[in-house]
Amino acid sequence: MLDYLIDPTNFRYEVWLLLPVLVALEAVLSADNAIALAALTQGLKEPSQQRQALNIGLVLAYILRMSLILTATWVIRFWQVELAGALYLLWLVFQYFSSSSDDGQHAHHGPRFNSLWQAIPIIAITDLAFSLDSVTTAIAVSQETWLILVGASIGILALRFLAGLFIRWLDEFSHLEDAGYITVALVGIRLLIRVINADLVPPEWLMAVLVAVIFLWGFSERQEPNTQSVQSVESLNGAVEMAANPQANADSETAVSEVIEAEKVLD
Repeated sequence: MLDYLIDPTNFRYEVWLLLPVLVALEAVLSADNAIALAALTQGLKEPSQQRQALNIGLVLAYILRMSLILTATWVIRFWQVELAGALYLLWLVFQYFSSSSDDGQHAHHGPRFNSLWQAIPIIAITDLAFSLDSVTTAIAVSQETWLILVGASIGILALRFLAGLFIRWLDEFSHLEDAGYITVALVGIRLLIRVINADLVPPEWLMAVLVAVIFLWGFSERQEPNTQSVQSVESLNGAVEMAANPQANADSETAVSEVIEAEKVLD
């Protein structure tokens, strides 16, 4: 493998022309992956933990993805691997849509994590399951291993950028998390179809159109402002106004003193 990677005859200009194609392909295929990973991080309560889980999880995912590419010609011989990936993705979708939450508006129905280190393996494994589809597609475009490695590396960077955006957008749009899991279902079904009969696998352009339509629906409705948040902001504004008004502060202190004196008389 090392001899192959350092062989200068493998770096022909025709091969370099394929690099933009692979980068564009990775970017397109990263969109549904990114929203799925962003939705998974919602299982952590703290935004700082969500970002940490995404960063560390994608480092582990990068290692797994590179390993998959280097062993792809061997892995694709075993249909059981793609079947496992398909069933895992479909299980995530089933768990999301069959669960319920009492957290109110924009309730998270996906997996919930008690710690950062519970979320990281799930993020890495989910990316690996998506990679079973994208790596197979990349191999169909080019047989140059080093080129696929470069494209996958750029794809991971695009994935991190998009997932960071989706984490913020999930709190802004009502249907976006549902849309994310629907795209997960599409990838799982695609992998399952490949196991059954590779000739029936839908083309990439059709998948791209379906994902685009689902994303349009996901971005179609913004969240209504949270009532408690609005009340908290109003209370904070009132406190600021009172602090800025010395007379109001004096009146409030006088009222409190009168109440205390009244309680003493009653006692």
